[in-house]
Amino acid sequence: MSKYINKVLSEVKAKDPNQPEFLQAVTEVLSTLAPVVDRNREYEKNAILERLVEPERVITFRVPWVDDKGIVRVNRGYRIQFNSAIGPYKGGLRFDPTVNLSVLKFLGFEQIFKNSLTTLPMGGAKGGADFNPKVSPHTPGKRCSDMEVMRFCQSFMTELFRHVGPDTDVPAGDMNVGGREIGYLFGQYRKIRNEWTGVLTGKGLSFGGSLMRPEATGFGAVYFAANMLETKKDSLEGKVCAVSGSGNVASYAAKKLISLGAKVVTLSDRSGAIYAKDGLSDAAVNEIIDLKTVKRGELSEFAKKMKGVKFFAKAKSWQLADKVDCAFPCARQNELDGKDAAYLVKHGCKLVAEGANMPSTPDAVDAFLKAKVLFAPGKAANAGGVATSGLEMSQNSERFSWSAEAVDGKLREIMKNIHDNAYAAAAKYGHKGNYVMGANIAGFTKVADAMLAQGI
Repeated sequence: MSKYINKVLSEVKAKDPNQPEFLQAVTEVLSTLAPVVDRNREYEKNAILERLVEPERVITFRVPWVDDKGIVRVNRGYRIQFNSAIGPYKGGLRFDPTVNLSVLKFLGFEQIFKNSLTTLPMGGAKGGADFNPKVSPHTPGKRCSDMEVMRFCQSFMTELFRHVGPDTDVPAGDMNVGGREIGYLFGQYRKIRNEWTGVLTGKGLSFGGSLMRPEATGFGAVYFAANMLETKKDSLEGKVCAVSGSGNVASYAAKKLISLGAKVVTLSDRSGAIYAKDGLSDAAVNEIIDLKTVKRGELSEFAKKMKGVKFFAKAKSWQLADKVDCAFPCARQNELDGKDAAYLVKHGCKLVAEGANMPSTPDAVDAFLKAKVLFAPGKAANAGGVATSGLEMSQNSERFSWSAEAVDGKLREIMKNIHDNAYAAAAKYGHKGNYVMGANIAGFTKVADAMLAQGI
C-alpha cells in the first residue's frame, strides 16, 4: 500500500475512531487503489482521497411524530450527501434501529462507486432514521400501523424536503423503506413543494415508478454472477445456491436463479433461516414475497405449512446445506463471517455475489479470494437496483414509461458493462479475476477524474 493511502487511512481513523462500519468500507476501498493512485500523482497533489472520504454534507434532524395512542415520539433522521462530482446525489433511505452515522457513512461511501460503475450520472448519498416500522412503540409483538408509518414518513419528509430535489438529491428505498413508505414520502414532498417531480425513486407505477424496480437488485446480482461464470465457460444451470435474506433483493434473486435452472436451498430473516434440500419452487418464493410484503410475517410461519422446508431459529443461511455451489448474501452488512466463508469453501462454493451492501466481513472476503472463489463485491453485484432507479429518473424526466422487457434489457446490459469494466480494470493493473480490486478501481477513476476536472 502506498504512503499516500496509508496517510489518508490514518487520518480517517483518527477523525472517526468510533465509526467501525465506515472505517471498514474506507479501508476496503483505499487498500485496493495503490496501482492507480501511484500512476497518477495528480490525485495526491489535489488531495482526491482526502476529499473523497469526507462527505460533502452531513444532515441530521429530529423526527417528531404521534403514535396511535396519541403519544409524541421522537426519532433521529439523517441524510449523508457524500459526493456529487458525476451527478446529483443518489442513494436509499433506511429505517432501522441500527441506523447511525457510521452505518450511513459506509453506505453513502459505497454508493459513490456503485453509482459510478453503472455509467449513469449519479453521485453517492444515503440516509434514513432509527425508526423501526416492524416494532410498535406501544404494543409488544405488534408492528407499527400504516397510519403510524404514514405520520412518521410525513414528519421525516417535512425536514428532508429542504435538502433534496430531482437535480440535487434523489433518495430511494432501502431496508424497511418499500413502496408504502416511498408513497407516503412522495405524497408529503408533493404537498409541501406544490410540484410533481421525480424526487424519489421506487415509486408506485401509478405515479411515476418504473417497472422492474422491485426485482432489479436481485435480478442484477444474478446477471452479474452469470457473467462471472461465463468467463469460466460455465452457467448457473444446476448450481446449488444459498441465499440470505427474504426481502425484495433475496426473493427476486431466488426467482431469477430458479428461472435459470439453479436450485435455491436457503433464505433467511431476523427470526432464522429456512433450508429446502430439494430447492424452493418459484411458487414457494412467490408465497414468501406475499408473506413479507403484504402479510409482513416471518419465515417460521412459511416453514410450518411448506413440506420439505425446515426452519432453524436464529440461524444464518450459510451452514445449513451439505453442498453449496454459489452464495448470494442479500440481507445486511457483515452477515457472512470468516467461519461461514470457511464452511462454504469446504463445501464446494465457487462463486459469491453480494446482493446486500458489504455483507461479507473482511476475513470472509480474504478467505474467498485466497480460495480463488469468484467474488463479486456489493458495489458491483448489487448495482442493479440503483441502475434501475437511474432509469426511473430518466423516465420521469421524459414523462414516459418503458415496458418491463425494455427495463430488463437495459438492466442486463448495465450489469454486463459493470462486470466487463471491473474485469478489465483488474486485468489492466495485474489482478485478473479480482473483482474487488477491479470494481474499486473502475468506480474510483471516473469519480476522481471528474473531481480533478472541476477543481477544488
